[in-house]
Amino acid sequence: MKHLIKSVLIASLAILCAVPSVAQGDKAIKRKVAIGRFTNETQYAKGLFYDKENDPMRKQALDILSSKLAASGKFILLERDDLDVLVAEAGAGMNKIGADYIILGSITEFGRKAEGEQKVFSSIKTQTVEAGVSIRLVEAATGLIIYSDEAKGYAETTTKQTMGIGDTAGYDATLSDKAISAALGQLVENIINKCMDKPWKSYILSVDDGSYIISGGASQGIAAGDVFTVYKKGKTVTNPQTGLNIELPGTKVGAVTVLQTIGETQETEISICSFEGDEIDAETLENYYISDK
Repeated sequence: MKHLIKSVLIASLAILCAVPSVAQGDKAIKRKVAIGRFTNETQYAKGLFYDKENDPMRKQALDILSSKLAASGKFILLERDDLDVLVAEAGAGMNKIGADYIILGSITEFGRKAEGEQKVFSSIKTQTVEAGVSIRLVEAATGLIIYSDEAKGYAETTTKQTMGIGDTAGYDATLSDKAISAALGQLVENIINKCMDKPWKSYILSVDDGSYIISGGASQGIAAGDVFTVYKKGKTVTNPQTGLNIELPGTKVGAVTVLQTIGETQETEISICSFEGDEIDAETLENYYISDK
């Protein structure tokens, strides 16, 4: 490992001479978001042989939310089928899941109705679907819910026939997708804003022969020449009203400059950095964190 880091340092110094440092506000680092499977809290389509693990409605909601978040270009999505189990096992230590934020959701309302009007020479039929969705956004580092909201979406289609000529009014399965999408669309912008407004954080994994290895890499938008601030964690106090632990603001101790990013997958990516600032205790690296603000 030491030989690898030394060679990386030598190769990267030349690159840094030609690459200008990136100011912290010049670009946004992608956040890692883990999406749990939605729960279906309604009674719609729950018959005798209902299979909770293969509920089509909650899979619809998960797919739609994933697509909307991915389209924003601001997230790395970590979809885990066993996320609900991991969250239960992790408890307050949800940062072990490897994400910055965890999204939990449920379909709280779902209804479908068909209305028709029959005239002498024509008929009109309208199908309407209403869906209600609830979302919770959890900050993995603290386990606190930083955003929670509900929204409703509607979708309808109308068919008309005149003297037997016109569209037929069959069952329209796409209305479910449209209604759930409309509900989630009202929440996605708030999810994006909440995630991006809070500072991005990383952690020092190791200090080896003068090099500082931090979590995160190229897929998040980190590149050679990027400069991030290093903080020492603030004191943790307990709020007597709520019983919750609160971490006080950290103290700036220096800055790291990215020399090179390494890693084959989003989960294993790391960045090798140089450091300038106050001395860091390599035996207590858990007391420090990296931030883009």
